[in-house]
Amino acid sequence: MEKVLKRFLEYIKVDTQSDPKSRNCPSTDKQFNLAKLLEKELNDLKLESVSLDENGYVTGVMPANSNKPMPTIGFISHMDTSSDFCGKDVNAQIIENYQGEAIFLNKEKNIILSPTDFPELNDYIGQTLITTDGTTLLGADDKAGIAEILTALEYLNEHPEIEHGTIKVGFTPDEEIGRGADKFDVKTFDADFAYTIDGGQIGELEYENFNAAYAKILVQGRNVHPGYAKDKMINSIIIASEFNDTLPVNERPEYTEGYEGFYHIVGFDGSVEKTEIEYIIRDHNQEKFEYKKQFIQQIADFMNKKYGENTIVVEMKDQYYNMREKLEKEMHIIKLAEKAMLQAGVEPLIKPIRGGTDGSKLSFMGLPCPNIFTGGHNFHGKFEFVPLESMQKAVEVIVNICTITAGDE
Repeated sequence: MEKVLKRFLEYIKVDTQSDPKSRNCPSTDKQFNLAKLLEKELNDLKLESVSLDENGYVTGVMPANSNKPMPTIGFISHMDTSSDFCGKDVNAQIIENYQGEAIFLNKEKNIILSPTDFPELNDYIGQTLITTDGTTLLGADDKAGIAEILTALEYLNEHPEIEHGTIKVGFTPDEEIGRGADKFDVKTFDADFAYTIDGGQIGELEYENFNAAYAKILVQGRNVHPGYAKDKMINSIIIASEFNDTLPVNERPEYTEGYEGFYHIVGFDGSVEKTEIEYIIRDHNQEKFEYKKQFIQQIADFMNKKYGENTIVVEMKDQYYNMREKLEKEMHIIKLAEKAMLQAGVEPLIKPIRGGTDGSKLSFMGLPCPNIFTGGHNFHGKFEFVPLESMQKAVEVIVNICTITAGDE
């Protein structure tokens, strides 16, 4: 636990927030700061073919130490953190032997992490929690995953008597903005299958994720002095608000769970003359996903008839798809992860991801890649925390995946 904790605390000090408005790869140069640190660590662990490319992708190879025929397995995590909340100057707090009390993250600002609001805290009585100081996110998504992979590699490196096949590792930029796998070289990586270590609570094992699209709604108004606006002014803010109100209220993220999809408004920038609305559209079911996109366009078409042609213009693009389509044909790698968890004393919690993952695109690019827990909770905000014991179990699961394939059960 000390090793995975030390790594994690070091990584979260590095600001690696990605930028959805940038078209560069990586979207922020500061991601290279962590990439260079990880490149050095892989070299220190004496991995082979260690590489940091111009796009910020870090890869390395731990060669097999056995002549047994075994698959080549990859482990992948992302370096960037969400741009939704401050990720700079992260100051983690360590709560040892947690006893179910409310945790004052920041007394000055009265920011409290309480089991009343977050009842999952009660699952970790007696454990060590790593929290924020209430002013930033923590970065367990996905620096916990990186720390867990490297700690597992270090363990295997220090125990050469443990047989394993070839292990590939990859650390990607820009996952939080949906581009983490865009420039990942699957052919060169050359693994039979891989796992992203990028899930949430202990036990999570996921091979389903949302189908995802992004939509920008451009509303053109007409500004006229309000004193002389009668029958002339067209207020784009009002029209944009009407557009949003036409979407079903019960299909917003705050009212959905499980396999239920949603429309999520993530941006609204308006004036009388012109307004832009941004949405993300999500659904696990392909037919429902397509319907949601069509409904957005149908609203725009209706309102253009009402207010005039080209009052509303829709720009929409798909982002990623449900990896279940690919992984249903590779269920042996799900069974392998289940076995590895049970061997570590972890009950597998198989459920759909209510989000995205690099593994989705990688699976469609030819690298089957389900998702395994890191242990974290409440990602992307000041209430984020991760139990240290869950991180340790993630390390064990990674090691177990490697040893089970070697027949060393």
